[in-house]
Amino acid sequence: MADVFELWKSALPKVVQSVTGRGVWAALNAAKPVALEDGLLVLGIAPQDSELTGHLRIHATQRVIETIVSQLHGSSLRVRIIDGTTIEDYEISKRRDVERRRLQEQEMAKMRTEMKARTSWDTVFEQLSRRYAAVPQKSLAQNRARFYEEAIELVVDARKEMTAIDDAAERSFARCIERIAQYVEIPTTVVALEILKRSGEL
Repeated sequence: MADVFELWKSALPKVVQSVTGRGVWAALNAAKPVALEDGLLVLGIAPQDSELTGHLRIHATQRVIETIVSQLHGSSLRVRIIDGTTIEDYEISKRRDVERRRLQEQEMAKMRTEMKARTSWDTVFEQLSRRYAAVPQKSLAQNRARFYEEAIELVVDARKEMTAIDDAAERSFARCIERIAQYVEIPTTVVALEILKRSGEL
């Protein structure tokens, strides 16, 4: 731990000379070295000086700090500013990082699933349009009935393959039901009932 204190003690005067602004100078003088690990210099600001933290998080200021401490250390270092000045405060920050990443990954996974489901239903929706466009003599009930049977099977197969059934997927599914109902001129509930029965959901 002595290394981090010595490093910051040597770097601070050089950093102060390389930046301008009373707020930045005050923030630098209030900063305390907390840890030096894995190419990262951790500087902390005490709660009573929290209003100064923003000055150290400015990209230009961080770049100056990183350049100078890297030169003094003899290898590339990044700088991180945390709230608090103890190792315990740093551990709390790391735990928050882990939780933040977990939530971000969870949200990204949810978005990917929703996008995949939406894309799949959009493809089904387009296929329904193309198939109906290819139906000859659409005014004949028997031809619309043949289309209806094909359309139901298409949507049932898609429904069975869906791994995620969320709000977005259900809305896209409903659009396909409405499209079939519109084409064959029967109530949407009747179409939905037939699909759900054949897909084993009823």
